[in-house]
Amino acid sequence: MARLENLNILIVEDDPTIRLLVKKALEHHGGIVSEADTAKKGLDYAGDGDFDMIVLDLRLPDGNGYDVCAKIRENGDNTPILILSADHETDVKVKNLSAGADDYLTKPFSIDELLARIEAILRRSAINEESEIECGEIKIDLIERTMTINGNHVDLTNSEFNLLVYLIKNEGRTISLEELAKNVWGIGFNTQTNYINVYVSYLRKKMRAYSDYEYIRTVRKKGFKVVCKED
Repeated sequence: MARLENLNILIVEDDPTIRLLVKKALEHHGGIVSEADTAKKGLDYAGDGDFDMIVLDLRLPDGNGYDVCAKIRENGDNTPILILSADHETDVKVKNLSAGADDYLTKPFSIDELLARIEAILRRSAINEESEIECGEIKIDLIERTMTINGNHVDLTNSEFNLLVYLIKNEGRTISLEELAKNVWGIGFNTQTNYINVYVSYLRKKMRAYSDYEYIRTVRKKGFKVVCKED
């Protein structure tokens, strides 16, 4: 069961019943909860507050969660975001994850599933774990969520950052597309989409600007693996 003691959590949800249900569950497990029922209030609260987690509904009366999420990321805020939505389509999930969301939970959902998703996001965000990891010329600050190569700062989206961290933490092991989809994006892998390949391509391009070494290797018909450069 999730342990949320003293975590500041913002809920942006216009349905008062769902909002109250989520609020009570999070407070029961120690969370400190703030509420917003519109996109504007959600953005204002996110900008003014220091939150450890944002639970964000996709459909709001004055906008949508996708735009709110994208704006939060544009503002340089890397607070973990869990999207709530009644839409089960994979393309919609990928779109929101691409905007910087950390996970996507479809309605209706159980409180146990909600807590499990939040716990998984917090683990991936390394809030309660190690603060730095290194891989050859790469240095990653898990708290500040920053990455450098040879001392050069590399701007990464939230999904790019999570993907790179997962690959590096499993350095030397071939990771399947199914495993990446589940553990980085929290969704099932759809064989008709190539979003994982696209993100790997984005990462490689950004990394090649500062290093000639190929950190991310393609393992044909199996997936990807990271090989750290030796000194």
